[in-house]
Formats: sequence, structure tokens, C-alpha cells
Amino acid sequence: MTKSKTVLIVAGGKGERMNTDIPKQFLEIHGKPILMHTLDVFQRYDAAIRLILVLPAVQIDFWKELCKKHAFTLSHQIVAGGQNRFQSVKNGLEAVINSGLVAVHDGVRPLVSVETIARCFDAAEMHGTAIPVVDLVESIRQLTGNGSQSVDRNTFKLVQTPQVFDGEMLKKAYEQDFPPLFTDDASVVEAIGIKIHLVEGNRENIKITTKFDLEMAETLLKFEDLKI
Repeated sequence: MTKSKTVLIVAGGKGERMNTDIPKQFLEIHGKPILMHTLDVFQRYDAAIRLILVLPAVQIDFWKELCKKHAFTLSHQIVAGGQNRFQSVKNGLEAVINSGLVAVHDGVRPLVSVETIARCFDAAEMHGTAIPVVDLVESIRQLTGNGSQSVDRNTFKLVQTPQVFDGEMLKKAYEQDFPPLFTDDASVVEAIGIKIHLVEGNRENIKITTKFDLEMAETLLKFEDLKI
């Protein structure tokens, strides 16, 4: 029997790297706010998926106004976030009723592909965990006490979202205290002794944090329209 699917879309950016007063998740690309593109792609993957949007409490009213402005009527639940990402995900998990499979996705990754989402949910159905990764294509160096040294890039992966888990497992993992080493949901789950399963991501699935990223996303979305 196929498990129910929920995605927590976490968006707590402030737009500081963009030099703008508008939080980055609300900046427009290709005619509408980034966050709307992100919600749309999960609905395209599965119209029945439950969408939970986790936002800072002070941004919720602004988001609702944007939804009115853009006639954005896609059904989703809004949950107030916490002081950090860990607490925000924990708050979102409290709104998950039928655990099933639960994904956590960065709100400013609107270019995740439907295929990547499908791979993550399919693998999590089988293994209990799944995170998308891509290969490093540039040389990397590790800082040392005496400078730096070359390392084998083939032993490293770049991690993306959505990260998908068995819901009860994820809730249990988030009962832990928060240490700084928890940089994503996989690190939280791994800390309770669970093995993380890797699947192929898509290179376009960038996290929009700078103006360059914003311009790149705009170009990629225009290219998608041309293909259609």
C-alpha cells in the first residue's frame, strides 16, 4: 500500500545577500514569487500531496497578500517557523497528522525537477530515507593547519532537497536537542543511527541565495517555457 505524502516547504530567508528588504522567497522570477514556483512543482508531481509551508510568523500576512495579488489558490497549510531551521522543521512536523512519507524542501529551490522528487519519494518508500545529490565537477581543496591540500572530489557529493523520510522516523529524530552540526534533515536522522540513502538530483536544483542565482533561475525558467 502506497504511503501518504507530505512536504514541508521551509522558507525563512531575509534577503540580506540580495541587498533587498523583501525576503528572498518572495522575490519574483518569471512573473511570480519564488515560493509559488516551489509549491507548484510539488503539486505537478502529485496533486494529492499535502503541502505545509513553514514561514516566520512575521512574514505570514505578507505571504497571504501575495497570494491574493497573484491569484494563487493552490491549497496549502501555513505553519509559523521557529528561531532556526531545526525548530522550523520541528514546528512543521507537529502539523503532520498521517505521517506516511514526509519530505523537507528549501523554499528557495524552485527548480527541483518532478523526476528528482519522484526518485526521492520512491527511494524513501523502499529504504525509509532518500536525499538527492549531484557530483562535484570542480577540483576542491581541504583547509589544514598548514594551508590546504587537494582531495579526491569523487568521494564527495553536493546535497540538495527534498530530503524524504519515513514520517515517524523523522519525528523521532527531531526529538533530539539541536547542536550546530545539524546542517540538514539527513544529519538529524543520521544522528539516531539511521543510514541515509542517496539518489540522483538535478543540477538545476539550485538554492537561490544571491542575485546571480536569481538571474540564473529566471533564465532556466524561460528555457523550460521554450521547451514546452
